Amino acid sequence: MHALWPLTPEPASDGPAPAPISDADLERIYAYPDDLDRPWVQVNFVSSADGAAALGGLSEGLSHPADKRIFALGRDLADVVLVGAGTATAEQYTGVKRGERRRERRQRFGLAAIPPIAVVSARCSLPVDCPLLTDTLVPPIVFTTDAAPHERRTALADAGAEVVVAGDGQVHLPSVLHELGARGLRRVNCEGGPRLLASMVAGDLVDQLCLTLAPVLAGAGAERIVAGAVTDVPRELTLASVLHEDGFLMLRYRRR
Repeated sequence: MHALWPLTPEPASDGPAPAPISDADLERIYAYPDDLDRPWVQVNFVSSADGAAALGGLSEGLSHPADKRIFALGRDLADVVLVGAGTATAEQYTGVKRGERRRERRQRFGLAAIPPIAVVSARCSLPVDCPLLTDTLVPPIVFTTDAAPHERRTALADAGAEVVVAGDGQVHLPSVLHELGARGLRRVNCEGGPRLLASMVAGDLVDQLCLTLAPVLAGAGAERIVAGAVTDVPRELTLASVLHEDGFLMLRYRRR
């Protein structure tokens, strides 16, 4: 396990402050495995200390610059960003943006300039004028079902999305991952939301969980980072690294 280091120096009464974490350190800590022969799923979430996935319906109230740094890194190192339609709509997702650091990093790792966003939407519920369709450099991939209304599928396709049927009444996530793998999109960065994560956990499809714990008590009523599908068998994880800054803990767990 990596040592518990701050992302920025903090004063120490009994000696010099630890060195801050560099971008090179983070790239090494959060790197995807080499030579993947299947899609490998990393999940990124932020939570309050008492388990809430959002404040006021949005994750922004739980975030911090250090958390955002790791969130951006997750996108920088991924072949594809996977997200549920509810989260994409509530958080007003756009396509992944260009940036000099992102361009340099992805070029260095031999990745496409911009990763596409893949959206799980059983009913094709994304609005056709949402930013994910109107403000993107790469067309999103919408994974849906046979049960989605034909006119919704057609409308999203006409708006620029690539619509892929992957299931009957609900989206079959193993089929989603198979389809992404067939496209060479094996580094999968899943950004939620809670119902998508619950389905991923139920299907034993999570390889790594990157969880930021915010020093906040949200109180009763807030949704947890998993909601919906019940998992009868716990999925055991190994703590792989811990980072902290300003009371925020950045935890990384891997599948055992």
